[in-house]
Amino acid sequence: MDVPSLMRQALSFNEDRPAVVTEHRTLTFSQMWERGVRLANGLIGLGVRPGDRVAGLEENNLGAADLFLGCAIAGAVRVPLYARNRRLSHGQMIEQTQARVVVTDHTFVDDLRDLDREIATLDHIVDRGDDYEQWLGAQSAEDPMVEVGPDDWYIIRHSAGTTGRPKGVGYTQHDWLVNCRNWYYRLPNLEVDSVVGHAGPISHASGYLFLPAWLHGSTNLLFGAFDAAKVLDMMQRHRVTHVFAPPSMLAALAAHPGSGTGNWSALQCLLIGGAPSTDATILAGRRAFGDVLYQVFGQTEAVPLTIMTPAEWFAEVPGSTPLRAAGRPLPFAQVEIRDEQGVAVPLGDIGEIYAKVEAQLRGFWNDDGATPDRLVDGWVRTRDIGRIDANGYLYVLDRADDMIVSGGFNIWPAELETVIADHPDVVEVAVFAIPDARWGEAPMAVCCVRDGAQVTGEDIVRLVVDTLGSYKKPARVDFTTEPLPKSPVGKLMRKALRDPHWAGHDSRVGGG
Repeated sequence: MDVPSLMRQALSFNEDRPAVVTEHRTLTFSQMWERGVRLANGLIGLGVRPGDRVAGLEENNLGAADLFLGCAIAGAVRVPLYARNRRLSHGQMIEQTQARVVVTDHTFVDDLRDLDREIATLDHIVDRGDDYEQWLGAQSAEDPMVEVGPDDWYIIRHSAGTTGRPKGVGYTQHDWLVNCRNWYYRLPNLEVDSVVGHAGPISHASGYLFLPAWLHGSTNLLFGAFDAAKVLDMMQRHRVTHVFAPPSMLAALAAHPGSGTGNWSALQCLLIGGAPSTDATILAGRRAFGDVLYQVFGQTEAVPLTIMTPAEWFAEVPGSTPLRAAGRPLPFAQVEIRDEQGVAVPLGDIGEIYAKVEAQLRGFWNDDGATPDRLVDGWVRTRDIGRIDANGYLYVLDRADDMIVSGGFNIWPAELETVIADHPDVVEVAVFAIPDARWGEAPMAVCCVRDGAQVTGEDIVRLVVDTLGSYKKPARVDFTTEPLPKSPVGKLMRKALRDPHWAGHDSRVGGG
C-alpha cells in the first residue's frame, strides 16, 4: 500500500466532512484534496518528478497541509525544514537531500534568498506570499494519478550527526504508514467526529498524527503560530479530542488562567514528547486537563518506542517510579540496555539504549559512512543512556552524545561551538545543556577568552542568533581565562562542566 492511494480512499468516503480547520477556515476533504492536487500539478509544472525531493519551510498553517497532500499526490519526497533555523542549516538540508524545489511561507523567504543560485540541484523557490492563492488556483484541478509503490521514498526527516550537521532519515511509503499507525496503538481510538489538534508543527513530530486522522475521516486542526490563549480557545470551540504538544507548550497551556476554567469534556488525549519534561510540568498539565496526558518516547531513527497512558504514568507500582519513566516498550518494539561493548545487561543496570522497531532507520540519506555507527546488526543505537526496571519501565537518564533537545528541537553543541569559536576573543568554547523551566533544557556556553577580552554574553548570543537562528542561542554564557577541562587524549569534557548544573534537578528525559 502507498499513502496517496489510501488518502484517495478516505476522500471517497468523506468528501463533504471537515478535513482541515485553521484559524480562519474550515475545508472539507474534497476542498482540501483539490488544493493538494493543484499544488501537486504546480510542482510537476516546475519539473518535479516522482522521487524528487521538495523541501518545505513553513508555520503550522494551511500551506503546511497543502504541501503534506501535494507532495504525496505528486510522488515527491517531502523534506521538512525547521522554521526556527537559519540560512546555513536550511542550505545544508537542501543540499544534502538534493531538493529541487523549496516551498516557503513568505515570512522565511529572505532566509532562502539566492540559494537556488548557490545549490546546483535547487531549481525553484516557491514563495507563499500574496500571489500564492492566485498561483495555486491557476493550476489544474485534475488529479495527476502519479503511481508510487510501497518501497518508494515518502519523506526525509533530519536528525543529529556526529559532526553536528543534520542527517537525513528517509521513510518509504510503507514505513510512514506503519509508523503513523504505531503512534496511535495506545492512544484513544479515532472516531469519525474526532478532532486532532496540532500545537506542534505537522512538518515534524505532530505530523505522525495527521495522516491517520485523514485516513479515518477525522478532522485535523492547525492552530497556526502558538499562542496559549488562542490554542485553549480553539480547543474548546472545535471540541478537540486529541492534541500533540511538546512539554514547553504544555507548560504554557497549563499556566494560562483559561486552562483552569475551560471545558475539557471532549479532550481524550494530550500527547507530549519531543523534549525533556519536568515533574512540575507533568503534574500541572494533569491538574489543568485531567487524566488525559500520554507520553511518547523515541527518536527520528527509531520511533515510537514507548507510549505511556495516564493509567501507567500516574500509577503506584512497587519497584518503579512511573512519573520519571519514559514508559514501557510497545509490544512491537524491542528495547535493550547494552554496555560499552554492545552486550545486553541485566534489568536494572545502566547502559546505552538500543532499539529495533518497524519503519526504523534504513540508512542516513547520502551518508553511508555515518550509518554503521548508528545501525548495528539491525539495531539502532539511540546514544541515550538509560535503564529498564523489573516492571518494564524505561528510564532515560542522559545522552551519550551530548545532544541538546530544547522545546522539541535538536541542538548540537559542536555547531554552536564552531560559530562561537570564530569570535576573535574566544580561545575555546564548550556548549552543553542546562535545565530550563520553559524548554526543558537549553544551551549554555562556557568560553575561555584571552586576557583583556571585551566580549560580552550579549555579543555571543547575537553571533549565534545571526548565524544559526534564535532557538539555538545560549540561555547563559560564562567566561573564564582558564583552559577548559579535557580528557587525557585532549577531548573536551562537556560532562564535567554540565553535571553541576543538573545537581538536584530532574533527570534529562527526551521524547519523539
